[in-house]
Amino acid sequence: MAMIKTSERLGEILVKNGLVSQEQLAKALDVQKGTKKRIGEILVELGLLTEHDIAMALSKQLGIPCASGASKLLNPRRGEGLEELIPLDFAKKHLVMPLSKDTNSLTVACVDPLDLITMDNLSRLTHCEINPVLTTRADLDQAIERFYGGDTMLRQAIGKSYEMAEQQTAVQAEVQQDDQTLDLDRLRQEAEDAPVIRLVDLIVRQAIKERASDIHIEPFKDRISLRYRIDGALTEISPPAKHLAAAMVSRIKILCKLDIAEKRLPQDGAFTMTMDGRAIDFRVSTVPSIYGEKVVIRILDKNASLLDLGRLGFEPQTLAAIREAIHDPHGLVLITGPTGSGKTTTLYAALNEINSPTKNIMTVEDPVEYRLDGVNQIQVKPQIGLTFAAGLRAFMRQDPDIIMVGETRDLETAEICVRASLTGHLVFSTLHTNDSPSSISRLVDMGIAPFLLSATVRLIVAQRLLRKLCDHCKEAYEPSQEIRQKFGIVEELLYKSKGCEQCANIGYKGRLGAYEVLSVNREMRDAIAKGNTASQLKDIAVSFGMATLWDEGVKKVRAGLTSLEELEGVILLDR
Repeated sequence: MAMIKTSERLGEILVKNGLVSQEQLAKALDVQKGTKKRIGEILVELGLLTEHDIAMALSKQLGIPCASGASKLLNPRRGEGLEELIPLDFAKKHLVMPLSKDTNSLTVACVDPLDLITMDNLSRLTHCEINPVLTTRADLDQAIERFYGGDTMLRQAIGKSYEMAEQQTAVQAEVQQDDQTLDLDRLRQEAEDAPVIRLVDLIVRQAIKERASDIHIEPFKDRISLRYRIDGALTEISPPAKHLAAAMVSRIKILCKLDIAEKRLPQDGAFTMTMDGRAIDFRVSTVPSIYGEKVVIRILDKNASLLDLGRLGFEPQTLAAIREAIHDPHGLVLITGPTGSGKTTTLYAALNEINSPTKNIMTVEDPVEYRLDGVNQIQVKPQIGLTFAAGLRAFMRQDPDIIMVGETRDLETAEICVRASLTGHLVFSTLHTNDSPSSISRLVDMGIAPFLLSATVRLIVAQRLLRKLCDHCKEAYEPSQEIRQKFGIVEELLYKSKGCEQCANIGYKGRLGAYEVLSVNREMRDAIAKGNTASQLKDIAVSFGMATLWDEGVKKVRAGLTSLEELEGVILLDR
């Protein structure tokens, strides 16, 4: 549809549609005098109409489409040159945003398609015929923030530094020639320049705002890749210019008190910043690559709700079994699952629940992710001999009641954990296994005698994190007969992701836990002592009511909390 041409004004159309009276329009026009506000804004401020009323009336009268904030239309893809056709300043000033381009035809979202001056200017600016799509001011403001957000953040931080070609050449030369002498004074000066400081600060703050758990900054031959891990999946963000790579890495190293001159070896560090009145910890890892240093920043947001065992999504019966085990005076409690499955969060929530001035709680971790008040926490440092095993040996001389070991990686650590639980201590630790019963087999494979495990292990929790379907856009569908038979689904309807403004068109927002909890009763202890296999242990546990990870996942699919596709991608189907 071509650009609107009409002699009618917005107020006249609203009167014609019976939405306002002539007197109300006259009052609004009188209020408008001396301001630069549009008549629609005045009518909304006076409480005579809503933005949606105006948009729908215009859409009907002019025969042009109307898009709400939830529409995919207001979420155009970045990286196709649309943001260069209509610069951010123009978009904000004139309330327009590009949606799509086809040859010399440009579709734009706008609030007032009857603003012919803006439409004509836009046509001249883009050299395109303009096809307007109506939306409200609120929806357009949000769409502009989403669409230009990454670029805005970066432009605010780097300003004119994109044009500094000399710096780009110099930094690229440093990246490609590792043996060349570094000008450390210049590198430090660049890292402490205000634009770079703002750039790094805004990248971090934007990540927190978007609920990211990690920030990946990766150098390539002619570009930087900037990605956020949101709900377990990496999402690409508009990156800064390539020539800023070295300064950004140096700035992050300075925050962590790392050596900015060392580019050939991996380094680990941490820093803390305050946002919205709460302290947030960041763990940083740098590794050298052929085009420079890659940086990964883990965001450790100390959200109080994450440390509440009752809010992690356990079923009531399961939660009762966990609480009973963690309040035992001694024994071994194991949390198992792959990296990123939430094991550490579950451990901290358990420790937080039993933390008391009457208990001496000590942890040895790699690294310390959250700082718990009243808990003695040690970070391992293998380079100086402070390993998990060394820390545990020292703990035994510190009169502990409860010990938490970040991960049981070797026989020595496993032996000390078992010995500590046998001598009256409650011990928590993690393993990397696919399910709960496999943890016993893993420890036996390490060299722990089965009879010792039968006497010490109290509880094993295997867990996964599943992305949660967006409540605003998930849609029901009827699964095929083949799907029903394959997965044992009897429900008439399941739900799948669609994508909307609320979830940035991903279809998922947030995550929920699926847990397999194996309580070690008398029958299970006897089976462990006899050296039964993992599959035999699993059969016994299921016979006593243990729900497998797959069963728990299917339950959440049936409840419409997640999709079958997500379940298949995270948890292996029991066969």
